[in-house]
Amino acid sequence: MGGPVATDVLDLFLELLRIPSPSGEERAVADRVLAYLGECGLEASEDDSGALVGSTMGNIHVALPPTVEGEPLFFCAHLDTVPPTDAIEPIVVDGMVRNARPTILGADNKAAVVAMVCAIGRVAMEQRAHAGVELVLTAKEEVGLLGAFAFDHTRLRASCGYVYDSAAPIGEIILGAPAAQQLKAVFHGRAAHAGMVPEEGRSSIAAASRAVADMHLGRLDEETTANIGQVSGGTAANIVPEWCTLVGEARSHDEGKLTAQVQAMQDAMTFAANLNDCAVETIWTRGYSAYRFTREDLPVRLAAAALSACGIEPFYALSGGAADANVFNTRDLQCVNLANGMAEIHTPDEHIRVDDISTMVDVTLALIDAARA
Repeated sequence: MGGPVATDVLDLFLELLRIPSPSGEERAVADRVLAYLGECGLEASEDDSGALVGSTMGNIHVALPPTVEGEPLFFCAHLDTVPPTDAIEPIVVDGMVRNARPTILGADNKAAVVAMVCAIGRVAMEQRAHAGVELVLTAKEEVGLLGAFAFDHTRLRASCGYVYDSAAPIGEIILGAPAAQQLKAVFHGRAAHAGMVPEEGRSSIAAASRAVADMHLGRLDEETTANIGQVSGGTAANIVPEWCTLVGEARSHDEGKLTAQVQAMQDAMTFAANLNDCAVETIWTRGYSAYRFTREDLPVRLAAAALSACGIEPFYALSGGAADANVFNTRDLQCVNLANGMAEIHTPDEHIRVDDISTMVDVTLALIDAARA
């Protein structure tokens, strides 16, 4: 491929895309990124979190000591993708990177990985002045931000950072993301022969169905959503189902609304179970916590300045999704999510413009420049 200076950003991006890295199986793409960082003269460390979170890699950390006064920055991206259902054969058509096969592309989050490692590589090799730059590459983000949760944040010198993990045009600055409560509910009925003695059975599926029907799901207001995403149960067509499991979630930017929605879903399940003479066991787990910035907060101001320096008009939004930023913000670190041009992520139509990949390298360098003094 040649040295890192001659290596085209697009070439590295296409190479990483071709390496499958579903959550938990990130080793090969991590090794390629580590090799690239080494070519740039950067020393990276890898923690032992892989065994803890069930990944073939640990979190990767790179730190460049400051050369001038200013605000140290950290950048974070995740190396895992959602599971591909076919081969990944990236192609460039009309200035757009797509997959020739009917599955994901993996721009989420490899477009961010490439932008960050190429920018930091340039900082090192060109000896650009900076106030301190760090890179964190995590595993298993797509299945619950597990790598970020396992990362020892006290290793960071910087307390201000960025992720690029929003599928929107470059220029969007995410001011806030929701908290989430995750649900697993198991309805317990009574098995019986469905043709001979159905009256002796108690259908757990009927109870679970009534519960879902009574829940308010989807977009509840501008801050709150809820969903039941998985339903499983029963053993055979001729047996009254003894058990049925629901898996779902509730999200909100407002903790009060989230608490109220969780209680409403719980009430619907309890009522439906009692109505059908069943029992229900529910487990609610905190997925992640919400955060909110103002336009006056330092990382937002730096982002707006960097985007403007690149000729991009900044604009602001709230997100309905989570990212590693949620984890860092609960640890008294300020971490802002910036859109990087990804589109149709997690689908076979996923794509990104070639220009957007290189533009985010420029944005990263502009952030580093804006943080000086």
